[in-house]
Amino acid sequence: MYRSHVLVCGGTGCTSSGSPRIMEALKEELQKAGLENEVSVVQTGCHGLCALGPIMIVYPDAVFYSMVKVEDIPEIVQEHLLKGRVVTRLIYQETVAEDGVKSLADTDFYKKQHRIALRNCGVINPENIEEYIGTGGYQALGKVLTEMTPDEVIQCLMDSGLRGRGGAGFPTGLKWKFARQNDADQKYVCCNADEGDPGAFMDRSVLEGDPHAVLEAMAIAGYAIGANQGYIYVRAEYPIAVERLRIAIGQAREMELLGKDIFGTGFDFDIDLRLGAGAFVCGEETALMTSIEGNRGEPHPRPPFPAVKGLFAKPTILNNVETYANIPQIILNGPEWFASMGTEKSKGTKVFALGGKINNTGLVEIPMGTTLREIIEEIGGGIPNGKKFKAAQTGGPSGGCIPAEHFDIPIDYDNLISIGSMMGSGGLIVMDETDCMVDIAKFFLEFTVEESCGKCTPCRIGTRRMLEILTKITEGKAEMSDLDKLEELCYYVKNNSLCGLGQTAPNPILSTLRYFRSEYEAHIKEKRCPAGVCKELLTYRIDMEKCRGCTLCARNCPANAIQGTVRNPHVIDTEKCIKCGACMDKCKFGAVYKQ
Repeated sequence: MYRSHVLVCGGTGCTSSGSPRIMEALKEELQKAGLENEVSVVQTGCHGLCALGPIMIVYPDAVFYSMVKVEDIPEIVQEHLLKGRVVTRLIYQETVAEDGVKSLADTDFYKKQHRIALRNCGVINPENIEEYIGTGGYQALGKVLTEMTPDEVIQCLMDSGLRGRGGAGFPTGLKWKFARQNDADQKYVCCNADEGDPGAFMDRSVLEGDPHAVLEAMAIAGYAIGANQGYIYVRAEYPIAVERLRIAIGQAREMELLGKDIFGTGFDFDIDLRLGAGAFVCGEETALMTSIEGNRGEPHPRPPFPAVKGLFAKPTILNNVETYANIPQIILNGPEWFASMGTEKSKGTKVFALGGKINNTGLVEIPMGTTLREIIEEIGGGIPNGKKFKAAQTGGPSGGCIPAEHFDIPIDYDNLISIGSMMGSGGLIVMDETDCMVDIAKFFLEFTVEESCGKCTPCRIGTRRMLEILTKITEGKAEMSDLDKLEELCYYVKNNSLCGLGQTAPNPILSTLRYFRSEYEAHIKEKRCPAGVCKELLTYRIDMEKCRGCTLCARNCPANAIQGTVRNPHVIDTEKCIKCGACMDKCKFGAVYKQ
């Protein structure tokens, strides 16, 4: 028995910050101190507070150390693990209380969260199946195979109100029901782990922190629809997730939780991995299945839908990682438990990846119906540097911007659609007053143009024409008639594209036009970017009263565009200026400004 357990985050965020080196150093120091048999070091998945990595939590003391460095390890081992004295300078300040250390569950970041899909992330070692089983893992599969009929499983999901967490929000139980009703000699269960939205890392974190939850749910799905083979389509750019899935599949097979005659019930089900090559369009279900078949990832017209004719032309269900991660808990706790959370039409919880202009960058899981204000100001810790909230982008390239006027909107599927956005897979990028909404729309459209498969003309050509107009606007070369052309083109592409990529590509433009039209007009009419972002419309100047003539700006100007002598005000030659901003970055007196 160990007297202490040290949990070290092994998710991608903390790994990139050096958590593997911290684990090595920790094990070495424990050995030096003779504590290797008293203190256990556990690699976990993501805890959620990605901005504070590398993260280390010591139990049973529940001490949360953040931004730990290798050189901090000897002090933690000697002071805390050997002598019992907490290293206060490394503690996450939100956990500090007058009478000692308060629980993470009581901090602003965690207290409004309800973790279902993320319940084991940051808690167990994802590479140890016994730890998953110790938290109730594979009990749901056992219950389904020994106590429930396939129809009862499907009805349970329908009663729970679970909707697909990949973006479309289609009822999961209904999708499974359609697949079950089709008689075929072979059916398939697929998992979409091809998470491609900029700023999204929800599915990656679940796979890295709790891979067995997905395997268990897919086996349950196989039993429910009558399938014996599953495929997980995962991005090759997720090496940690891929490795942990491989380990998890191997362990499940070894324990006969995958393969032949599971739990002695005669039910056979196995899972294989297929790696995606980074094509965003392969997040669309028909393109994903085409890629699994070994062909170029391009979408097919629907109907027929995959539940009728999917992978290898057989009935197939496809759900994303987060959807599957909820299913074992619904089976164990009952549909009423899940349906008691959320809103009338959007049950349960939703995982969001918080990014952009926010203090607590990371992963959160909140009940449906939580307001945007609560997510950003309370859980996310607000906007840095005293800036004002301007908008939040949900749904990535397929979504739209939520402006400040809808700051108190309850987040669910229908509410977001009503204001011109969408849930998407769960990326939530926060923007402040320094962001240009025209530039934001251009950024997402650049991504869509790059990722279009080119199969249909409206998407292949239409998105490029939209990007050309946006570029003209940001360069100050557009006319008001271009705005009308842009809007008309948006609706044409939206209504005529073959798949969801093209159909939703205009959303960032349409939502920014709806709520920030004045910014578009300022770019066109006044040749001015109100946020001071669009480079072609900027002019850098020096305030004569603030300039001290230190020459720092002139010495760092790559274009030699700044003139002046020591201790005298300097001047920028706007003809030579390349608008790189180096002068503003280097000025210690705030004398350089842009307009």
